[in-house]
Amino acid sequence: MSPCSCPGPHLTPAETGARGHRTPYGLSFSTTGELWEVGQGPRGGDELNLIEKGKNYGWPLVSEAPNYSGIPIPNFDTRPDLAAPVVYWTPVIAPGNLMFYRGTQTFQQWNGHCFISGMGTRSLNRFIVDGKGGAKMAERWDMGKRIRDVAEAPDGSLWLLEDANPGALIHVTPK
Repeated sequence: MSPCSCPGPHLTPAETGARGHRTPYGLSFSTTGELWEVGQGPRGGDELNLIEKGKNYGWPLVSEAPNYSGIPIPNFDTRPDLAAPVVYWTPVIAPGNLMFYRGTQTFQQWNGHCFISGMGTRSLNRFIVDGKGGAKMAERWDMGKRIRDVAEAPDGSLWLLEDANPGALIHVTPK
């Protein structure tokens, strides 16, 4: 019997980095070397995951939201053998990407923090990651625009990319 009911080849955990991701939009290493991923769920259930080798992150077996058709999907409580997200959003934020801030001059107080762009929430989101597998929302800034990407400039300022036609490149600096 295969380890999941999904179609396609089935690899053993030793052959797999990780599996069970629905729609990964961002992947980044933290300043402590952890690999993090942000992805979009179905009708809710966007996720922030700490990626660990060999783990199954549940899709399409579990989610924190129903399918687009409205058909329920069992939640993570029903499958303790699957890796639950560290953070999830219902309703969605529709994440664009994530990055870890490494600056030591411009916004030095944010060194090591995670930033996630929000297309659905039209926001920039800052998270504090504790280096032990935990993360919590610190701030959400309403940008009034769908933010597809956030990146750190060499000087430590931030660049945001608006997801629109025409889009915009937004430079974030201290006041």
